[in-house]
Amino acid sequence: MTKATIKDVAKLANVSLKTVSRVINNEPTVRAAKVKLVQDAIQKLGYKPNLAARNLRSSKGYALGLVYDNPNPYYIIDMQNGALSICREMGYGLQIHPCRSDALSIADNLVQLVKNNDLSGLVIAPPVSERADIIAVLKANNIHFVGIVSGSEEDKTLSPCMCVDDRSASRIITEHIISEGHSEIAFFWGEEVHKSSPERYKGYVDALQTHGIALNEALILQGQYSFDSGYVNAQKILALKHRPTAIVCSNDEIAAGAMAAIKSAGLSVPTDIAISGFEDSPFSRHSSPPMTTAKQATETIAASATKFLINKIRPISQEERGEETVMIFSPELIVRQSTLSPSP
Repeated sequence: MTKATIKDVAKLANVSLKTVSRVINNEPTVRAAKVKLVQDAIQKLGYKPNLAARNLRSSKGYALGLVYDNPNPYYIIDMQNGALSICREMGYGLQIHPCRSDALSIADNLVQLVKNNDLSGLVIAPPVSERADIIAVLKANNIHFVGIVSGSEEDKTLSPCMCVDDRSASRIITEHIISEGHSEIAFFWGEEVHKSSPERYKGYVDALQTHGIALNEALILQGQYSFDSGYVNAQKILALKHRPTAIVCSNDEIAAGAMAAIKSAGLSVPTDIAISGFEDSPFSRHSSPPMTTAKQATETIAASATKFLINKIRPISQEERGEETVMIFSPELIVRQSTLSPSP
């Protein structure tokens, strides 16, 4: 059987080749009635667009790059799934590009990545997205991008971006722990290079100040977004003469490590020490007891970032494109047994 071509689709739908191309590329300039005609013809003929050929014919690519520097496999998978879902829906390919955000040549490497692979633009995850020097180079080279950053308001040096309001979420978590009767509350950092770490620390401080609780520097420990970091820091806390009754951790992996150290010491969660995480990863859902955390919809955020980027680079009118450069996402408090006071 002969494979259907774009000309066959145009003939059956009684529209021009250009109209078929616009429908395939998900361009919103085609009237709904014609979109339906083309889609019906595509389905009837079993036509499958050749994305590689389309790229060769076009002056611009139909593929995006997803740039990240993060060792957390759950975060990476959610990012990829979110970006892929929109790329498939809107007829784009996706190239995955792990990197080192601290590499001296990272900015120039991203410019070459776009040019060498004919990419339409980049979806950039933190901490790469939070380096103003990298963003400045991308802008200077007229590269389309959207970043995912920690924050609750526009930062023109980083926009366009998707902002995650880590500070408010951390404040709400800490206030929940305070409401359970705790006033000696430790805080475990992740890497400071990730803007989410200082933002989550600020939320913790906000909650303490609101409730008149003095900040105890001995209970604030630097670390990494890792299980080992949580385990080691929990051991340090347990060695204190006056240990805290609760720990706010910068992510679920840190919290899981802290929980393991507490159990190894013969203590229990939350009876002896309450623990909270952040992100609602499998670490929080499968721990024993299940962990209080902030649900960060990473897949949804990545999907929104990808759709935002494509809508900015497609050939549509400025009015339809819109002027917004920032979208804000607020993680949701998920209360589980790891912070709940035992019933009397």
